[in-house]
Amino acid sequence: MIPALAVLATTSTGLLVGVELSVAVVVNPILRALPIGAMIDGRAHGARMLGRTMPPWYIGSTTLIAGFSIAAWGTLQAVLALAAAGLLLATVLLSVLVLVPINNRSSTWTAASHPTDWRVQQQRWDRLHGVRVVLLLAALSLVVIAAVAA
Repeated sequence: MIPALAVLATTSTGLLVGVELSVAVVVNPILRALPIGAMIDGRAHGARMLGRTMPPWYIGSTTLIAGFSIAAWGTLQAVLALAAAGLLLATVLLSVLVLVPINNRSSTWTAASHPTDWRVQQQRWDRLHGVRVVLLLAALSLVVIAAVAA
């Protein structure tokens, strides 16, 4: 059971990190290179799409890591997985308290209708998303180490 949970937790978290990292280093830089109207429309669409898909993914990954930790309780694997779950929970708190409110606002913006401080809000989101990606990478590293620890 422990090896299966380790593989599932690692895979789910790895894919989650990959999506969030690609948003930071690929998608948003591409969108920033577009004309302003297209960028706003593109980010609004991304906010709506990822706003629907990411919450269940975060919950699922956190649950898998917690299950891995419980199944391996009393071992180094459990300690590492528990630390990874803690980091994932920190990203959830960061998301819910700061990133989601910005995301929810930006999901309604259009090229023709957006606030005057839209750029400041998107820059703040980008910076905090970078922090989230770093935390996620650390969590993934801990899950991988836990998965191979014996």
